[in-house]
Amino acid sequence: MTTLDGREIFTGTGRGFSYQDLPAEALAGADVYKSNSAELIEGGVAGVINLRLHKPFDFKGFTLAANARAVYSGNAQEVNPVLGLLVSNRFETGLGEMGLLADISYSHNKFDRPVAFNCDFRSGTQGPPGAAGIIAPTCVGGVEQQGTYERKQANVAYQWKAAPGLEIYANGLYTRYSNKSASYFQIDDVFSGTSFSNVQKTNECKDYAVNGAGFYNPAGTVQNLCTASSFTSTGHGGFTSTQAHYDRTSVYIISGGAKYTSGSLSLSGDVSYQHSEVRNQNFILDVFKSGNGITTNVATNVNGGTVYNDTVNGLGDPTNFALSPLNQDNVRDRGKEFAAKLDGTYKIGSILDNIQFGARFANHSATHQQSLGGTCGTVCGTLISNVPFLDSNFLVHALGTPTINNGFGIIVPNQDELRDPAVQNKLRTLYGLGAGFPDFTPDRSFSATEKTYSGYLQAAYKVPISGPITLDGQIGGRYTRTERQISGASFVTPASTTAVPNPAPVLTPFGANTADNDFLPSASARMRFGGGLQARATYSRAIARPSFGDLNPGLSYLISTNSLILPAGSGGNPNLRPQKSDSYDATLEYYFSRNGFVAIGGYYKDIKDRVISQSQVELINGFSYNITRPRNVGAVSLKGIEVSAQTFFDFLPGRLNGFGVFGNFTLADSKVKTAGDPLFGQSIQGVSKYNYNIGGLYDKKGLTGRVVYTYRSSYYDENYGGTNVRPVGQTLILNQVRPNGRLDASIGFEFRKGVTLSIDGTNLTRAKYRSYYGDSNLPRDYRFDDSSYSLGVAVRF
Repeated sequence: MTTLDGREIFTGTGRGFSYQDLPAEALAGADVYKSNSAELIEGGVAGVINLRLHKPFDFKGFTLAANARAVYSGNAQEVNPVLGLLVSNRFETGLGEMGLLADISYSHNKFDRPVAFNCDFRSGTQGPPGAAGIIAPTCVGGVEQQGTYERKQANVAYQWKAAPGLEIYANGLYTRYSNKSASYFQIDDVFSGTSFSNVQKTNECKDYAVNGAGFYNPAGTVQNLCTASSFTSTGHGGFTSTQAHYDRTSVYIISGGAKYTSGSLSLSGDVSYQHSEVRNQNFILDVFKSGNGITTNVATNVNGGTVYNDTVNGLGDPTNFALSPLNQDNVRDRGKEFAAKLDGTYKIGSILDNIQFGARFANHSATHQQSLGGTCGTVCGTLISNVPFLDSNFLVHALGTPTINNGFGIIVPNQDELRDPAVQNKLRTLYGLGAGFPDFTPDRSFSATEKTYSGYLQAAYKVPISGPITLDGQIGGRYTRTERQISGASFVTPASTTAVPNPAPVLTPFGANTADNDFLPSASARMRFGGGLQARATYSRAIARPSFGDLNPGLSYLISTNSLILPAGSGGNPNLRPQKSDSYDATLEYYFSRNGFVAIGGYYKDIKDRVISQSQVELINGFSYNITRPRNVGAVSLKGIEVSAQTFFDFLPGRLNGFGVFGNFTLADSKVKTAGDPLFGQSIQGVSKYNYNIGGLYDKKGLTGRVVYTYRSSYYDENYGGTNVRPVGQTLILNQVRPNGRLDASIGFEFRKGVTLSIDGTNLTRAKYRSYYGDSNLPRDYRFDDSSYSLGVAVRF
């Protein structure tokens, strides 16, 4: 759960917030809550992150702060600007002290994110001559994500001490993110070649069950196959594609309220309105090498990825490119929320230190609209050189992926021309499509309204035990009720009749009203032993509401003409329950100096009603259908230990005592516990078992520095359901990500009061994401993550 100054914040129709929408320059800080307590807004099973913006009363008086950075991208080999300016002042008036702050920032970034990948591996026995007895990728390829994005942000804050104990405030935030980029795909379809040669096998040989095309089929023919380490494919086809993106996100929030304190009672009231809109328009054109005839040399599993060169008539050669399908994707998401809350604290001052209470109301609406469309028709196969309105700039040479053709690059349609409305409409006319992006279609759209009513009561206590030993903490609970209306539509194919043997799909509206009631208890305790030693223990229950997309009641299904096949369909599930977690944490902490500590902790999280997509037979209008929906069927557990420490070497002489070190280590042991879940017994998706950070610090006489190495062990990020071959008896393939670590560093020097020069570097070791299809001998993605270097200056007066 992400909040901004204690208010819920989100992007589009999502529950979460896209951090790309808010620059770090706007933030005063971030509070991370590992466990929920009653006063925090519900919505995250793994805690809350509260982002904080600057306020004028945070500063003593007039303050002007500015920063400028030049950031060099290693992949794009470009220098990009980041700018920020903050002006704040507080002043006395006849009506009391007032403060006003304005903060603006701007960044422009040209980026390049190259990825090399393998398509599904299959049996070469059903492949071209010379491939028998091996496993090889169906195709090899890559994608270059190239383009620019801009981010603009402005926020203002007003504070007024209207009377003793009374503060009135108002805030406004606007942020806009825009992305003009392209995904340049390239595919060398090596299995379509006339022959394989120069085949080298590994010693990894197993029995695989495959179908007639050489793909996975548990009931197929069993073949003993060995993984190919290298081969040459001759006479195959290939294509490139430009997915020209124009994506925009805007968020604005208006809020205001008051804080009042009188004696033992403190009250605060807050009202806010938020609007978020996402517009994504993608214009996609594929082009292919006419006549095939490509020769490619492939070496698999080189440093965890694949290296290849299409040496003859390859995709970097501009000749003989022809038109392939044209596709369009148009999305508009809108999210709105009005929220009001009241919080209070009453101080008692005995063992029961204070009582906290509050209530919140939120009215959240979301609308998703989309259209998809594509065609090929008789146009496909036309040489681009024979299309008169496509000039010499239409095909360009894109930046290359390092492991493909030694980074030479490929020929692709120009992304700027594909975003030009005039060129778009000429291509639409050529393909027989109407002008402009197609209208949004009701079967791909939904709307939702959700009202939330919450209230909480929490008591804080302090108990003296003996001498320096004391016990304090909180006990409370939060009750929340969620009322939701959601509507959508789908094309449903009715049963065939003698009169109408092939009925057309019928647009059918769907809607649902649901309600949830949840009580979320929490408790915490801290024992102070004196001398900097203390222990903590917490318990909390939290929920995460399902996404609006998963709740969409739209359903598509049809009746099979084969009586032996169960009719099937798919849809959302408006009856999804929130995921729930019960979390237990305990720590022992020792603060042995003003800047040194060591801590060890243990944690356990039990998460129920986990949402996964699952098929189940449903009775609809007297017919049984095998319907795939997101369902509450899963339960997972997450437990482990955390160790962290930090210290400065204060005992060293002179400037040497500015050096320090820090480190932390987390063991995360997770497991899917629900029988019937396809991932039963596996770890949780995206969770590494071992994680650590270790680094050095320096802070002395205006010079600051930090270097940190971050590591995570292997994990999986997808339950892959494709056609990749699997050994006999194995049904599950997880997209497994190899262990990875990266090094970051920064140094700054205040060479005169209020003026600081800084140098930063990220991913200095050029660490890369590398994944494989469940078997380390079958590599999938190899992503060349960027490194950046920046030079910045910050002034503050």
